[in-house]
Formats: sequence, structure tokens, C-alpha cells
Amino acid sequence: MLLSKGFEVEMYTGTPQGDVVGLSDKIVAALDGFVREPDSRNVEYTTAPIYTYDRLLCALVRPRQELRAYLKTLGNYTLIPGSTLSLGGSDRFCRSDPNNPYHDYIQQTYGTKVVTASIHINVGIADPEQLMRAIRLVRVEAPLYLALSASSPFLDGELTGYHSTRWGLFPKTPANVPLFESHAHFIEWTEAQLIAGTMQNVRHLWSSVRPNGDRRPYNLNRLELRICDLVVDPIALLAIMALLEARVMQIIAQPHLDPLESSSLPAATRSEELVALTDANEAAAAKLSLDAELQHWQDGRPILARDWIEELYQEVWGIAKQQGFSCFLSPLKRILREGNTAQQWTRQYAQNPDSRQVIAQAIQALAAQEKDLEEKLCQAIAA
Repeated sequence: MLLSKGFEVEMYTGTPQGDVVGLSDKIVAALDGFVREPDSRNVEYTTAPIYTYDRLLCALVRPRQELRAYLKTLGNYTLIPGSTLSLGGSDRFCRSDPNNPYHDYIQQTYGTKVVTASIHINVGIADPEQLMRAIRLVRVEAPLYLALSASSPFLDGELTGYHSTRWGLFPKTPANVPLFESHAHFIEWTEAQLIAGTMQNVRHLWSSVRPNGDRRPYNLNRLELRICDLVVDPIALLAIMALLEARVMQIIAQPHLDPLESSSLPAATRSEELVALTDANEAAAAKLSLDAELQHWQDGRPILARDWIEELYQEVWGIAKQQGFSCFLSPLKRILREGNTAQQWTRQYAQNPDSRQVIAQAIQALAAQEKDLEEKLCQAIAA
């Protein structure tokens, strides 16, 4: 049986030339389903929990079509791909809600390092111990999802040396997050962070993956993968989701996949070593994404991110096929073959070092793709 799943999508708004413009206050006032971020230059929408991939595709595309239509009423504005302020503006914070004290704290503590656009991927898991086990596995493999999604090689018009500048600079908070051994461990740890002030509230856990639910840390019902850069191509995003869902299904069926159980790293220090190894892998994936050399959590062996993803693809293909969603998994092959967004943009920049032209072309391609998907797929599903 398929798991429930959904996305939180953060996107920049701005001009067709790629200049980011803060419009979230107007958008949130005019459209249902959109919420503001601390900075007004990006806006977020969330898909409801959905089980099937075809409906999830439409839930991704339709709000963007509605948003595009509204932006036209405000002027010549559009949606801008990428996860950083690619062409400029990182020197200032544009507050969306000047009276929000939590936003005060974010601006003063982190500055524009948090003014990024990303995708948060949620997968429903009702049993809290199953959830924690899945989170342990996804945590040590999170760098692979970053490698697939990287889309932020530019900042302020320049190449930064990162494929994911967003994750390379992002202030992960708290600085040290353990592998949670149980739901009770997560509760105890969260309560201690709130007392110590390393977390301002239960939402202030900005790690690659976290447990989520209606009353954190006590009532939990889903895994939230937070590491991914913004993936604007819905087909590519569903492929990443399909890999994640199949992997979660696999560990639910095979609990021994738990890294705390099946890693061959020394038992006495396994948890700490897995966290250190994973942190290093995240940093490597932020730099070189699919071409990064990582260390495998099973035994510490070196492996290229693309080769590790290929191994996982082969491992979970049968699960996806049995559950009827292997066609949504297969576009991963194209990402491995053609590169992620950051790699494609970097190649274009090498041929013509004009970051504005790269972003402007991506804006046009995104608008055309969304229109095509809406016309060909979503209307057929609605009928």
C-alpha cells in the first residue's frame, strides 16, 4: 500500500529577467493555500497528503498556475527557479512580517543565509518507532537527495563553487543533532534544547531530516526531508519522492536496515561516527552533488554519489514496480545521465559566462513545462 506524501514548496517571485521581487504579502492576502516566509521574496505552498502520484503531480502544478495568473495582475512577474538569490540581493533582508518576533530572531541570528527556496518532502508514518527507524536511514542517505536536487550554483550573479550554495551556507540548527534512538530519545533531546535555548521553539530544528506531526515532539506522524534544493521540474521531483517512498517502504518491511543495527562501524561509537560521516557527506554533496565522493554508512567505503544512487535505484526498483509507481521512479535515470539543475546551469555558464542569461532561460523553460503538464496530464485526470 502506498504511503501518504506531500511537498512544502518555497519559490522566489520576480521578473522574467531573473530579478527577485518581494510579493508574498500581496500573494498571501489574495490566494488561499500560500503562506509567507520571513523574507517577502519567496512564498510557500503545501500539497495535502496524497497517496497517488498522478494526483500529487497536479497538486504540485495547479497552485503554481494559479500563482502565475495572479502575478500577471500585479505586473510582469513570474516564478524564478533556483534555491538562492542567484542574481543579487543577498546583502539585505526584506521582511514579510515586521511584527513577528520569531522573524526578528531569524533575521538577527542568521541574516540572508536562510533566504533560500527549497522543497521539503513529507512521508506519512503513523508508528513513532517505525518513524524514528526510517528517519535514521534517511538521515544517513540524505546527501544523496541533495545530490539529485542541487540547484543553487550562483549567488549574487557569481558561481560560488557549490552546486548547492543553499545547503553549503545554511545554518543547520542546533549544530549537533544526534541519530535519535527512539521516540523517547527525541522527546528528551527536544525538551533539553528548548530549555538550553538552542531551539527557540519546536519548529526550530533545521536539520536534513526531522520527525514532524501535530504536536511535536509528542504526536508525530510523518518524516520530513528538508535537505533538498528547489526542484522545479515536477517529473524530476516525483522521481526523488519515489526513491524516498520506496526506501521508506523497504525499511518498514526490513527493520534490520536500520543503520544503528546494520552498519559495521564500531558498535560503541556507531551513532556518533554515523553522524560525523553523514555531516561530511552533506558538505561534499553540497559542493559537487552527483560527482561528490562520499563514505557509505554501512562500512565507510568511498563511493561516488551517482553510483550510490544507482545502487539504491536497483535495490528499490522491485518495490516501486510491485506498488505500481516504478514509472515515476524511472526519471532518476535522466537526472543521473544529464545532471541536476546546478550541473546543467554550470555547463551553460561555462559556454557563456552570463548567469542572468542562464536564469532567464530557465524561467522560460519552467513556464512552458508547467503549461504543458497542466494541459496534457492534469486536465485528463480531472476528466
